[in-house]
Amino acid sequence: MLSLKYLRHLNYWSIFVTISLMLVSLVVVSAMDPASLGSNDFFTTKTCIQMRHFAIGWLVFFGCSCFDYSKLKTWALPVYLITLLSLAGLFLAPAVQNVHRWYRIPFIHLSFQPSEYAKLAVVIMLGYVLELSKCAISSKRTALMACLIVFLPFFLILREPDLGTALVLCPVAWGIFYLANVYPPLVRVSGFIGGVLFLFTLLVFTGVIPHEKVKPHALKVLKEYQYERLNPVNHHQRASLISIGLGGVLGRGWKSGEFAGRGWLPYGYTDSVFPALGEEFGLVGLIGLLGLYYSLIYFGCRTVAVASDNFGRLLSAGITVYISMHILINISMMCGILPITGVPLVLVSYGGSSVIATMASLGLLQSIYARRFRTY
Repeated sequence: MLSLKYLRHLNYWSIFVTISLMLVSLVVVSAMDPASLGSNDFFTTKTCIQMRHFAIGWLVFFGCSCFDYSKLKTWALPVYLITLLSLAGLFLAPAVQNVHRWYRIPFIHLSFQPSEYAKLAVVIMLGYVLELSKCAISSKRTALMACLIVFLPFFLILREPDLGTALVLCPVAWGIFYLANVYPPLVRVSGFIGGVLFLFTLLVFTGVIPHEKVKPHALKVLKEYQYERLNPVNHHQRASLISIGLGGVLGRGWKSGEFAGRGWLPYGYTDSVFPALGEEFGLVGLIGLLGLYYSLIYFGCRTVAVASDNFGRLLSAGITVYISMHILINISMMCGILPITGVPLVLVSYGGSSVIATMASLGLLQSIYARRFRTY
């Protein structure tokens, strides 16, 4: 099941890109650690914890790279069911920050967020079911089964509540449906509805459609705090734009940001790492970060193109869309294009579950890429 011989076929450029993103993360987390604001120390408390996350992530990465991804067909259902149980079990565990998103692991002082792993579990399960149903891939029955696979974790994550993470499942599922040719009318209608909802949200958030006029109708289906995220005038949004603007072209230098460096940028080491990086390293730093992400997404697309079987193609497509959506949503939020929903920036935002889930996903991409010449 594990084979070291495929390690020589890995894409080493993507490994270099991953290391570079991790270095960016450590630099930003070190500068934004609330416990060390005003200090020039690099190895702050949160920096050391993030390094521990990365160490675990690399173990998971190489384990998944050596693992034969085709064997996931056997493990798809157990992994999916365990994920559902872990999501449901959150409501029996003590709430953390008044929400049910994390399990606290005693003694080692770590937290576990099942929703981060749920996205990968859904991709694996969808790939398995659609591969199994390839003779009836365009049938309504297959479409119904695929939608149910997505809906169950979507509902549980939404109830935590975690709207941002739940919504990421939608484009991931749609991308797999489109590539697999699942019941074309469903793909067309869902794509149209998704596009209309996205455009409407964008128009409300940018002020083209007045926020207050929509509010009475929106509160019939949304809670007030959820709708208020569509308000273009809020502190977090303004703080993000101010932080990016203050960076200019070259930035103010590491730990020299006057705005983010004083803690005025909310969540500067988690959700808001993009504007924090922008203030310290300017437009040049942000373009460099976007270049690294472009390379990572390009590797994912290339893996889809060279996968040796349909399961590998669907699995790599789902992973690529999942990573891409995290990048696009987070950056759009911080640039004032989309409302802030708490979606982390992959491999840069502070957090263990996000890092480990992403490294597992990248490891599976490498597994598919390394076995691209295999024949069945």
